[in-house]
Amino acid sequence: MSAAPPSRFAAPSDVELVLGVAARDRDAFVALFERYAGRVKAYAIRAGASASDADEIAQDVMVSVWRNAARFDPARASPSTWIFAIARNRRIDAFRRAGRATADADDPLLQPDPEPDGFRLLDTAERETRLRAAVAGLPPAQRQVLVAAFYEGLSHGAIAAREGLPLGTVKSRIRLAFRHLHAILGDDLAQGFGDG
Repeated sequence: MSAAPPSRFAAPSDVELVLGVAARDRDAFVALFERYAGRVKAYAIRAGASASDADEIAQDVMVSVWRNAARFDPARASPSTWIFAIARNRRIDAFRRAGRATADADDPLLQPDPEPDGFRLLDTAERETRLRAAVAGLPPAQRQVLVAAFYEGLSHGAIAAREGLPLGTVKSRIRLAFRHLHAILGDDLAQGFGDG
């Protein structure tokens, strides 16, 4: 039995949506807002914001996404990493504006990220180069689902629907892709799919 062809009405990836927002496509912004505003609010609440403050943070983050989408570089970060970096900064700003006496100046969340040294930057660049080469060397079917999951941020179910594949096939291809990548990259594999 052959797999159904992908639907031409498949949901756009996060990257496609951010690029659409950069082109001032309001429909792309609405779709991105629907995907991320609730997640950003939940993040803010987990980080200690009240529900009303979390709403404000989420709104502010999404406005910032609208204004700065043209600066997004998919080669540097995934859309989710980029959006949650904005959210982290907005949460810190809101916390500081509130002037809460309970704020701990030594709280790691309130500290700027340290500047990486040259060796770390070089090491990160080398790992990314190796990872990109290893992903490019995967069989096309495995590469397609892996890129959809880790670079586009799609769930396994969304990939299955978009590609017209059974969910088990998507999961199997991702597992096989990881086996191939682990054979090539070893322990660098986990760091390659991390946020930094």
